[in-house]
Amino acid sequence: MRLTRYFLPVLKETPADAQIASHRLMLRAGMVKQQAAGIYSWLPLGWKVLKNIERIVHEEQQRAGHIPMLMPTVQPGELWQESGRDNSYGPEMLRITDRQGRKMLYGPTNEEMITDIFRSHVSSYKELPLTLYHIQWKFRDEIRPRFGVMRGREFYMKDGYNFDLTKDDALHAYNRHLVSYLRTYERMGLQAIPMRADGGPIGGDYTHEFLVLAETGESEVFYDSAVTDLTFGDREIDYDDVAQCQSILDEFTTRYARTDETHDEALFGQVPEERRRSARGIEVGQIFYFGTKYSEPMGAHVQGPDGKPVPVHMGSHGIGVSRLVGAIIEASHDENGIIWPEGVTPFHCGIVNLKQGDAEADGACEGLYDGLTALGLEPLYDDRDERAGAKFATMDLIGLPWRITVGPRGLKNGVVELTSRRTGESEELPPEAALEKVAGIYAGR
Repeated sequence: MRLTRYFLPVLKETPADAQIASHRLMLRAGMVKQQAAGIYSWLPLGWKVLKNIERIVHEEQQRAGHIPMLMPTVQPGELWQESGRDNSYGPEMLRITDRQGRKMLYGPTNEEMITDIFRSHVSSYKELPLTLYHIQWKFRDEIRPRFGVMRGREFYMKDGYNFDLTKDDALHAYNRHLVSYLRTYERMGLQAIPMRADGGPIGGDYTHEFLVLAETGESEVFYDSAVTDLTFGDREIDYDDVAQCQSILDEFTTRYARTDETHDEALFGQVPEERRRSARGIEVGQIFYFGTKYSEPMGAHVQGPDGKPVPVHMGSHGIGVSRLVGAIIEASHDENGIIWPEGVTPFHCGIVNLKQGDAEADGACEGLYDGLTALGLEPLYDDRDERAGAKFATMDLIGLPWRITVGPRGLKNGVVELTSRRTGESEELPPEAALEKVAGIYAGR
């Protein structure tokens, strides 16, 4: 993409109502535009990041054996009456009456609908285990939407649902999700700590939230600092291996880590004092096991091995896809702008032409642009007739992890400058070597 042809409405001034870094930077970088309280249009740069996050979520869900689908955003109210949640969910649910007088709602979550789909098509234990998921826009009518996409009313979310014959089978699905989430977040450049949490309106005795530590987090968290030394890395996982998934869950959840709702001061006191930490955290996902909470009242039964009908055991698992955009920025920015991790960056590399209109500089930039494109990478070429400072400021603001700077002085020596956005370090390289280095950075991502 060439910047002269792109839609990137960057702002020079910080909007007065933007209270946290991610909100300020998303508005300034032209990623979103607020349309109403807690409701945003995703502009091209923001949309690219959102889709990159979605792609990683899809890849890791399917790696774990989960099956994608798509459910509607508007749901019939009678499903929620069946489950008993119609009145208990609260005013966050947007209720609608259609022209026929039928009660409808804009879905905040999909436990009822997926249970209805399951009971309509699955009748035997031989069709289990089964995990279905989708990524979809949802709506919760927050009383005070704030912090941009971090706490909006409309949001993009992955929610998945497992159906199993027994509690043990469903707890393996729970563990499988925890493992897949650890890999998902690390691919996005995040350390998301699983913490014992409260079930809330979804319910369930087993539930962990995944939280990214950040000063602007809404949740107060308490943890053993040893959890921050854990990394998932490039482990090969057999998601059907019950013992392997259980051992990873044990590794990442044995040390104390809880949200304020489940914090136990006595247990926390058993952590060595030098490792006790309290901080703020941003929730970016949650997993639940809730057994037969929905399957029993809604009649989601299968024929068991003995021929008798039994209610299936269920769980649900969510990742806030749009919320993750804000969380990544909160965890990765500086005074000049965003610093995107390579896994989610909207463009792989920026190209800055220091002397637009100079034949040699223009030709070198075109060569780099074509070379990166031929390698399967997406460059953003700043081909505007602007001063160098303005071009650098734009690149820093939008946060591309790598920048190649091209100017007549360097070209006389046969080099361009490759700069890391994260460290600020630069090196001079021949154009071909710069291409090779950038390609190596993204190899296998």
